[in-house]
Amino acid sequence: MLQRYESVSRKVGKSVSARAAGIALLFLTAVPTYRLTAQSTGRIAYDTYSLPNGLRVVFSEDHSAPVVTVNVWYHVGSANEVVRRSGFAHLFEHMMFQGSANVRKAEHFQLVERAGGDMNGTTNDDRTNYYQTLPSNRLNLGLWLEADRMRSLAITAENFENQRQAVKEERRLRFDNQPYSNAFLAGLTMPFDSSGCFSYAHTVIGDMADLDSARLEDVQDFFTRYYAPNNAVLTVAGDFDPAEARTLIEQYFGAIPRGREVGQPSCNIRYGAGARRMAVTDNNANLPAVLYIYPVPGRSSPDVPALDLLMTILGGGESSRLNRSLVREARAALGAGGFFQMRAGPGVVLVFAIANQNVTSERVDSLMNAEVERLRGGGLEATELTKSQNQYRAGAIRNRETTMGVAETLQSALRYLGSLEAANTDVNRYLSVTIDDLRRVARQYLAPENRTTVIVNPPARGN
Repeated sequence: MLQRYESVSRKVGKSVSARAAGIALLFLTAVPTYRLTAQSTGRIAYDTYSLPNGLRVVFSEDHSAPVVTVNVWYHVGSANEVVRRSGFAHLFEHMMFQGSANVRKAEHFQLVERAGGDMNGTTNDDRTNYYQTLPSNRLNLGLWLEADRMRSLAITAENFENQRQAVKEERRLRFDNQPYSNAFLAGLTMPFDSSGCFSYAHTVIGDMADLDSARLEDVQDFFTRYYAPNNAVLTVAGDFDPAEARTLIEQYFGAIPRGREVGQPSCNIRYGAGARRMAVTDNNANLPAVLYIYPVPGRSSPDVPALDLLMTILGGGESSRLNRSLVREARAALGAGGFFQMRAGPGVVLVFAIANQNVTSERVDSLMNAEVERLRGGGLEATELTKSQNQYRAGAIRNRETTMGVAETLQSALRYLGSLEAANTDVNRYLSVTIDDLRRVARQYLAPENRTTVIVNPPARGN
């Protein structure tokens, strides 16, 4: 891939969050005397239009491989749920594969796989996505499947009860029966008060009691309200003919009626509201753990790039400060790190460490706090910024290597930054971050008065 560099007089580089740490080695040649530009990530070409029913359509044409991705984002997630009705967005991630007017239960999977493709769906706080990646000559199949369930999802008592039990079992498997998982899950909601910000004060996967009390008519109303063309974006990326795609989209989606207009959830939060500390017992844990939770601004904030890079430096991967200090040097922790849970509304920075055998939570807490305070005291090096920026740029390039990655990049830019062009320009925000920016956000958001500390203790063992 062609790389373009712009000479500057200071050290920089590039970052992604902890999830892209492994690909930094690809770009070690970006030495400190060069500044990388957004163009060096490769520009995503796109076109967009809307149907009369409000469906936003995005095209990104690329004929380098005979594959195409059909990707739908509904702008609904757990943030849109109301009190005593949590878990509905995640429930629909499952329900959307239970059949529709012309597709039998579970047939969606079979049709895509027989065509040589793959598919899935995921849910977070702010959106639910569904996608199919197919051979390019089966674009019609992906579009038809998405349109059929948007128009006529089979919300029956049988399907609802079946998937309610599936979601409850998923919660048991992934959280309730896993060590530390519920502490992490609670940590993502802990800074938010239900009265001022229910949107982010409850979990995506849903509460067992809320799932048990849900009625079929509640679920039907949720679908009617949010799974409508005017609350969705359809992205087609890869090897396709735009004229043919437009014809198919009009044929399949054009007659689906527009839904009610829905507003965006609000969230009132005050940063620096005072330090909080609590201890919980995890019956599945064998060793103590320590979690620091900090509320931070939403994805579009100008502070987010610096915060994201800061978390890569502090907790992103084996070379991060926390892993080096607590795991490799002090040998006080089995694992340590941190991540940035970005949202359309306020997000969360979560820093953690799991104690080594015969090491107390107090010792781990002290070491974690020391590393955070070093950042807040300004102890940051230009080489760390360079490395983190290189990781970010590597992740941006990696996301452009598949049709699915391109589709998701465009969808994310539109949903979280309000512009498709942000898919091409957001990297500039990261490459423009300075050491002073890192120091400023560290002092502001990683302050003790903005932190909730959670000590996770294993159950007391008998002699």
